Amino acid sequence: MYATLKGVQQEFVFSGAMKSFHARKQQLEKLKQMLHQHEQEFLRAVNKDLNKQEAEAFMMELGTVHAEITHALESLEEWMEPVNVKTPVTHTGSKSYLVNEPYGSVLIIAPWNYPIQLTFSPLVGALAAGNSAVIKPSELTPHTSSAIAAAVRATFAQEIVAVVEGDAKTSEALLKQGFDYIFFTGSVAVGKIVMKHAAEHLTPHTLELGGKSPVIVAEDAKLDLAAKRIAWGKFTNAGQTCIAPDYVMVHESVYEDFLKKLKKHTYNLFSQRTKEGTFTQIVNDKHFDRLAAFLNDGEIVLGGQSSKEDRLIAPTLLTDVDWDAPIMQDEIFGPILPVFPFKSATEVLVRVRSLPNPLALYVFSEEEQTQKLYTEQLSFGGGCINDTIMHVANPYLPFGGKGPSGIGAYHGYESFRTFSHQKGMLKQTTAFDMPLRYKSGKVMNKIIRSVFK
Repeated sequence: MYATLKGVQQEFVFSGAMKSFHARKQQLEKLKQMLHQHEQEFLRAVNKDLNKQEAEAFMMELGTVHAEITHALESLEEWMEPVNVKTPVTHTGSKSYLVNEPYGSVLIIAPWNYPIQLTFSPLVGALAAGNSAVIKPSELTPHTSSAIAAAVRATFAQEIVAVVEGDAKTSEALLKQGFDYIFFTGSVAVGKIVMKHAAEHLTPHTLELGGKSPVIVAEDAKLDLAAKRIAWGKFTNAGQTCIAPDYVMVHESVYEDFLKKLKKHTYNLFSQRTKEGTFTQIVNDKHFDRLAAFLNDGEIVLGGQSSKEDRLIAPTLLTDVDWDAPIMQDEIFGPILPVFPFKSATEVLVRVRSLPNPLALYVFSEEEQTQKLYTEQLSFGGGCINDTIMHVANPYLPFGGKGPSGIGAYHGYESFRTFSHQKGMLKQTTAFDMPLRYKSGKVMNKIIRSVFK
């Protein structure tokens, strides 16, 4: 069944139906219209699955996709143009250029934490590049998965965009089909499985994974603003964001002052929602149990309340955490934030480097030298100076990880490039022919050596 679906999509793309700017523009406009028409169904679904409230859900789920589509529509005609590149003197008379072509039928496997955004944001790039797509939403957010399936099936023909619902076995069955491109967002463990399947078919792929994204607060940072931005970036979506701050390292000279401000802003931003029961839920009991165990890994200085029945954990700050504690071994992916003091920049570099390359890094400092020290000497996917998570919302920045935090990138033009195969072309003149390349012997050897120095 899945092989037939892939074949139908490949035939559609290779027929040239998605080759023109107008064809791609039409599909992007249909996607945007679909998001408007089914907005309430989507918002209700993510509320049922994760208790996401309307304002946050619209901004973080739908608004970001609208922005991606708008940017693509404004830029697509330019993106599709062949790109002229330089030609060396040895190729006199010729012209060199790059041409982008669609891969064909692409598979998009989406996660549960932002089930709308992380399904449709990659789809924007896939359609802009002229592909068809098969979407596999997460089974861990079943109401949202159903809403996505219903909306897509009411909007797109299957040869353009199709939805396949199901569990991990369904994903594995899809991965065995040899799609022309695979785009996966999720955990490192599952990312390795995806990569193994891609290797069997030599399928190009993007893996958007995660990691322990650190925040570094230098002694000269504007502490109150830093605390506010860190609290918001961490506890939005109950910390279930791949680029959420995972832990904070604060210079010891401002540690106590910063901690007071972080407690204040975390309380002011989220305590009312916790009391009202409008704070985002943990996705399921398994993840709840994993996070609840982390509450024992340090001293709770704020929060710590939890309800398994409601799958809620209050925004929690931990101090006196051992670097070898379970909470520091893997990405937290929940509303618990360890805060550490540090003495020197060297200590920070050693600690961060001891963990796998993070997806994001955040530096709070007013000194350009300090900013450069951390951003240039540490490896990570992307990040912010004096803010958290906002880089993900800029369509002019590529978004992706490095090594264990991901392979490849997307957003804006980078999405178009990700879902396009770039062909290098050389167009040779027929007005004349360079006789030297046909020559041999000592004279030719000298000429060649003089040219290729």
